[in-house]
Formats: sequence, C-alpha cells, structure tokens
Amino acid sequence: MRPTSLVSLVLLTLGLLPQAAHAQAVATAPPRPAGAAAATATLPRVRLVATGGTISNRNGGRLSAEELVTAMPGVDRYVRPEAEQFANTASSELTLKQWLDLARRINTLVTEDADLAGIVVTSGTDTLEETAYFLNLTVRSAKPVVVVGSMRNPSTLGYEGAANLLEAFRVAATPEARGKGVLVVLNDEINAARDVTKTDALRLNTFQSRPYGVLGVVDSDRVVFYRDLVKRHTERSEFDVARIDELPRVDIVMVYQGASGDIIKAIVDQGAKGIVIASAGAGATSGTQAEGIQYAIDKGVFVVTSTRTGSGRIAARRRGTAALGLPSNEGDQGAARPAADRRIAAEDLAPVKARILLMLALTRTTSGAEIQRMFTEY
Repeated sequence: MRPTSLVSLVLLTLGLLPQAAHAQAVATAPPRPAGAAAATATLPRVRLVATGGTISNRNGGRLSAEELVTAMPGVDRYVRPEAEQFANTASSELTLKQWLDLARRINTLVTEDADLAGIVVTSGTDTLEETAYFLNLTVRSAKPVVVVGSMRNPSTLGYEGAANLLEAFRVAATPEARGKGVLVVLNDEINAARDVTKTDALRLNTFQSRPYGVLGVVDSDRVVFYRDLVKRHTERSEFDVARIDELPRVDIVMVYQGASGDIIKAIVDQGAKGIVIASAGAGATSGTQAEGIQYAIDKGVFVVTSTRTGSGRIAARRRGTAALGLPSNEGDQGAARPAADRRIAAEDLAPVKARILLMLALTRTTSGAEIQRMFTEY
C-alpha cells in the first residue's frame, strides 16, 4: 500500500476522514514504478530445499520451508526465492536413504531447470558437515548448492537463522559461487563442505575450516571469495547415486588409552564393509585394537586410518615390498598383498567425512588401490 493510501486508511479508521475522501486518496496515490516488476523478474531464481534443523525448530511447531522464506528480510532485493519441504527433522535423524533421495532431488532440480541459479539446503548443525560433504560428492553440477543452519532456534532471543538463510540465498545466487562445490554458510562466512567442521557445541562461530580458513565472506555490499578448491567435487565427481538404493555399512572407531579390539571384531561380525579408525596422532592405536584391525582385514573389511586431532594428514603407505615388510622375493605377489590393499590412509579428511567417502567408494570398487586414489583426489 502506498504512503498516501496508508495515511488515509488510518484517518478513516479514526473517523477523521470521510469515505469518499479515502477513495480519492487511494485513486490518486502514485502508481508503482513500471520498472519494478521487470527488475524483479530479472533476479536469479534460488530454491530452498528444507530438511529441518534448529533453524526451523520453533517452540510449538517447526517452521515450514515457505515460512522460512517469508521470514527473510529483504530477500526480494537479491533473488526470486522458491521453497519446497524435503523433510522437517533434526539433522541427526536424517537417514542414509534420505541422503540418497536428497542428492537425487537436487540433481533433478539443477539438471531439469536450466533457469535455476542455485539451491539452498537447510540442515541441523549437529551433522550439517556430513550432509554437506555427501552432497559435495554426489551433486553433479557446477550450480551452487549452499547448506545453511542456525545455532539458535526461532523462539530464542538472538535467533540468527533468518540472517544466515538470507546470506545463503545471496551466495547461491552469485555467479562467483559456481563451480566451487557445496558451500556452508553461517555467521557471515563461506566454508567449503570438504573442509568445514563444527568446533563448538553452542557458539555462533562454531563452523571452522581449520587450518585452511574460509573460502569467503558475505558482507552487506557483496559476496567475496578469497580462494578456490583443488580437490574433486560435484560436477567432476565419479559418484553417481541415481541407481544406488543402499549405502554399505561403514563404522567409526575412536582410539583411546587401553581400547579393546573386541569392539572392532564385533562391528565386523555385524556386517560392516569398512571401518574408519580415528587414530591418536598420526595413526597410533592402543590396547588390543591392532588385533581387531587385523581381524577386520582378514575378513575382507577395508580399514581407513584417520586422525582424531581435528587436523593433519595421514599419508598413504607405499604399496609394495618395502611398505609391507616382506622379503624381496615375495614382493607384490606375496600372500599379504590383498590384505595390505585393504589398509587405506584418510589423507586430511576428518573421520566422519572419511566414512562418507569410503561408503561411496565401496559402491564403485573393491580395489584398495582405487579407493586410496579416491582419498587422494577427493
């Protein structure tokens, strides 16, 4: 409603303006500029695919995707927003099947809708980094996909969800975000899905990409990127979930003082196809874990060594005679070769992300050399 019309309506309500005068005021109000609608039509279209999380978890009922969009201040200055509800739950309650369905849905959207500029996905922050990395490996498009959440819920003083969501829409709409893989946007910062991790249970600046740093920032004037990625992702990924109905079981085992290898054996006996060891330091185990790991390898299970420290690289062992400690006449033909092939180094991937990559790798190959290549490239 135009300012003249609003004033006249207030006066009419108070009995200070006759009905005829109000009608005249409405009729003579300045028309909306003809170019406004045209300008809106040229804005990029960005679709929200909402999965739930704290950003939606209002007391008394969760906000819908449409409610989240309408709550963003000034969104129509940047994009033409759209919304669809994929799920509305805590991130830790999303299933692996839902991950597959989510990736397929996003692939359908970015493939079949040529005019769509980008996708925003809401997620709970507890496992946001896992969902983001899974999409980073399975969305096969250069179009921006931005995962966003909030640390405070809509019923809490200082709720930052609307601001985070607006920034996610802005990033998804900017051409500079194209080809940078799946991005995570919270607290005015842009992080790569591969690198980012939640570092604090409560603080707003919890998502960090140590030691690599942010990809960019979202400021009032524009979206700014500072660096690019060199690892494979999205459009260059070899992982296709179009025909995958189930991901293989992969579990994570933490190294701690005096840990028992029986836990590893039990996981193997329950059908795990892979195990990620969150090792102490650069690969150390403890207690009888080495026995458990050998049991897993002997049963044909792949074991990936990562580090629990939060950063650092586990280097791949050189495959061959020296690396295996075999006599020179045994070499690569020795009986231990297949077992050694099932020992994989996680490089610099965090344990939860090493698990995701191993699950996807096992949908394509049972070659240890090929899986190690994937850990090097992704």
